Amino acid sequence: MRLAVFGGCGAWPAAGQACSGYLIEHDGFRLLVDPGYAVLPRLLRVVDAAAVDAVVVSHGHPDHCADLNPLLRARALRDEPPAPLPVFAPAGAVDAVLALDSMRAMSRAVEPVVLTDGGRVGIGPFDVTSALLPHHVPDLGVRISAGTATLTYSGDAGPDAALVELARDADLLLVEATYPDAVPDEDAGLLCSAVEAAEQAAAAGVARTLLTHLWPGLDPAAFVAAAERTGATNVGVAAPGPAQPIGS
Repeated sequence: MRLAVFGGCGAWPAAGQACSGYLIEHDGFRLLVDPGYAVLPRLLRVVDAAAVDAVVVSHGHPDHCADLNPLLRARALRDEPPAPLPVFAPAGAVDAVLALDSMRAMSRAVEPVVLTDGGRVGIGPFDVTSALLPHHVPDLGVRISAGTATLTYSGDAGPDAALVELARDADLLLVEATYPDAVPDEDAGLLCSAVEAAEQAAAAGVARTLLTHLWPGLDPAAFVAAAERTGATNVGVAAPGPAQPIGS
């Protein structure tokens, strides 16, 4: 299993960057997770839109799903459109994005599939388990396994025992850390700091942690430093670059 990161900004993409967007590949199958703002141009540097086999969306905030619209356009508006794209998401999470277009071609371009709390589904070679995590809107963290490798992704969520269990002994935890040290009162319990992310990673016994959804304009090094003050090791920031292997 391999992971390519296209972006890791929270809320909106900073200049030259993108919001959440991750491509997970195994045995030639390509699973796109959270096509947020500005992800599609970066995806298209790597693969054609028609080469994406399925999409997982953690929740309905646009910084996690807005680029589903141009992705579907890039697939539908061609001479020979590919098969409908399976899009796995919480109930209603992508309705607003799908409603942006009334073209008949777009309705034929997508196959929505509802993900549920505690659900388990096979997506190509991947075994995907989902769990509801605390956020402003319904957010499903996912545990994605193939072969001997496992990645857990939180979407956006406050600290929760369900995430610890979802990430138990994973090779990689890709976890939202909107702020380095503390979450403002109005978002407390619904977003994570880098400190809280590192504490959950330690409780889950994960091998490696990548912090993502960082507030635009803040220094990524501050997030890693905050996480390391908890005693955490093997912590980094999700940064765009070539696909990297997950696990052994």
